[in-house]
Amino acid sequence: MRKNHFVLIFFLAVGFGLSNLTPRAQNTNQPPPENQVKQDKPAAAPHDNLKGAQQYSGTYAFLKDGEFVQLTVEDDGRVTGFISRFGDGDSDQGAFLDQFFKSGKLDGNKLTFTTQIVHGVAFEFKGTVERGEGKNPGDEAYLVLKGTLTQNTTDANKKVTTRSQEVAFRIFPQDAIPAPTVRN
Repeated sequence: MRKNHFVLIFFLAVGFGLSNLTPRAQNTNQPPPENQVKQDKPAAAPHDNLKGAQQYSGTYAFLKDGEFVQLTVEDDGRVTGFISRFGDGDSDQGAFLDQFFKSGKLDGNKLTFTTQIVHGVAFEFKGTVERGEGKNPGDEAYLVLKGTLTQNTTDANKKVTTRSQEVAFRIFPQDAIPAPTVRN
């Protein structure tokens, strides 16, 4: 049952993110690729404008296999999404939990988000979206979320334990995402 729940949640999350992962129409007035014409100044980085920032939307790996972060960048730089992870507390050990973002923002390539509290646990991320080792858009690790992830855990006595760690979350490959079926 847990595995079916994970598959269902994963495909729902991916379905919501597909519109942000599909290629955009290209401007035909742009100069040819760099390998055909030398340019005196480098092209603008993708995070130099919000339209480029929207390409950061997608599904990224989280801490354990099977866990992920769904990230959507809105027109105004606001970030929405959620973390899907396995519970690790006494009451939710191994259960699949979804933690929606309470707040999120992208400023240039600087990314921050905070999740809702679920079963006494909330996450904060402060870092950047960077180009990874993937060669082309759609490749695994083409983009990477790098930064500090802080986990705040509140116990039954209302004592909060904070644990921070440096992380690098790789974007999932676009080809691994099944194409949506079209119904007539």
